[in-house]
Amino acid sequence: MTDEPTTEELPATEELEELEEPEDLGAPVESLTEPVETVSAHSSILDSVLYPDDENGAPLTKLNRKFYEKELRRLQMELVKLQEWVKAEGVKIVVIFEGRDAAGKGGVIKRITERLNPRVARVAALGTATEREKTQWWFQRYAAHLPAAGEIVLFDRSWYNRALVEPVMGFCTEKQYQEFLRTAPEFERMLVRSGIIVVKYWFSVSDDEQERRFRSRIKDPRKRWKLSPMDLESRSRWVEYSRAKDIMFAHTDIKQAPWYVVNADDKKRARLNTISHFLSIIPYEDLTPEEIDLPPRQENEGYVRPPMSDQTFVPAEY
Repeated sequence: MTDEPTTEELPATEELEELEEPEDLGAPVESLTEPVETVSAHSSILDSVLYPDDENGAPLTKLNRKFYEKELRRLQMELVKLQEWVKAEGVKIVVIFEGRDAAGKGGVIKRITERLNPRVARVAALGTATEREKTQWWFQRYAAHLPAAGEIVLFDRSWYNRALVEPVMGFCTEKQYQEFLRTAPEFERMLVRSGIIVVKYWFSVSDDEQERRFRSRIKDPRKRWKLSPMDLESRSRWVEYSRAKDIMFAHTDIKQAPWYVVNADDKKRARLNTISHFLSIIPYEDLTPEEIDLPPRQENEGYVRPPMSDQTFVPAEY
């Protein structure tokens, strides 16, 4: 039997650690086909982190933009130091991002990678499996994207599709689903034993906030591509996704690769909290690159370049 999630492992920020421990919910359900009882808004460990309060019990105020940008810049500087350490020491890191649709996973991934070398930190966002891939061992196509020495791979969705989307939408059999719950912990323990650091984040977003973000995407043509038919279908299966998530945690929240929960109702706080936590659990050293002296440009010793009129330029529209 895998380790049960604990309140010490789940929170990813200091704010979340101050929350009271929820009531005992009893043994987790073993199958998505079992009935689900009606529960209160804060009836599970994950739901209890959706509505954080400050010390006085009031909702958190909006994060100051200048403070956010300053902190993000500082954290991104630390990510560069981490990158240099990963390269120098040949470290292998896998970071998994899972959660509700529109929970802000992509925004966090973007802020992590935007200042890093894409040859060191790369994103694996796999599309729909081909007919051939559907006949493979479930973990096979994901294993092809695992890092080599000196690499960080961020999975935007991962092998946990088999624990969430597939069983809820009926894309896999009950046997395949149960086999995944049994195999996933062993697969991840095997990765850890091979020297790969595995970090797993679950992004929690409240029903109301997800609704607001969906409507924002519908109104903005630039964001409409983010809403797939699968995302819309997930709205009508909210309880089923909650049940699948709780079962997934019960089986895969293991000591070697625990789940860390991020309260994602506030996007800016979620980004800062996730990056800060990620940096805190990796024992990297400060290997800031040395300052670079720009060498003088080569002198022109008689070479005559072709006339500018021979080249085709982009029209100067602006």
